Amino acid sequence: MTDRRAARWSNLFDDLAAQLENELGAEELDLHAEEERLRLGRLTLRDRLVAISASDSPASVVLADSRSIRIHISTVGRDWFAGDVLDGSSRHSQCVIPLAALSALELETAIVETSLDPPATDANGLTVRLGLSYVLRDLCRRRSGVQVQLRSGDAHGTIDRVGRDHFDLAIHASDSPRRREAVSGIRIVPFAELVMVRV
Repeated sequence: MTDRRAARWSNLFDDLAAQLENELGAEELDLHAEEERLRLGRLTLRDRLVAISASDSPASVVLADSRSIRIHISTVGRDWFAGDVLDGSSRHSQCVIPLAALSALELETAIVETSLDPPATDANGLTVRLGLSYVLRDLCRRRSGVQVQLRSGDAHGTIDRVGRDHFDLAIHASDSPRRREAVSGIRIVPFAELVMVRV
């Protein structure tokens, strides 16, 4: 009789221990799920672009003017990203796109999962602090001819100067360097109108 009671108590304690273990496991899973929801809630578009650039996979980018391009993202700044345009030709141009001009990213499923990974620290911590005006000033210093995509249309020229929220574009033909006689006009472009700069 005593053995039966001992066996019943033993079974009861085993059941209670199993229930407690299950409840603790469920609580831990709930806590982990909540932490993941909070982490995803803090994830920025910039964080996801950094993860995509680290994956070394191309992305389809839909721009504010409804055009779509394939790009291999190489650098992500504070309010812009840059990379190589993959247009099927042997000559790949580089481009700079303001985050504000991004309408959507179209990614393969595996890349979507990769983009949700916790953000790695940027290889160059300085890049995160560089704004669009810095990049445009660099193009201005180089005196490079650029193809500028605006919400209102395209233009080719050379960036003459860059202000806080706008830049001056000397309009000239793509096959001629910026010379006074080649410039057909100066266009002052607010950053808000800029969709993409191709170099």
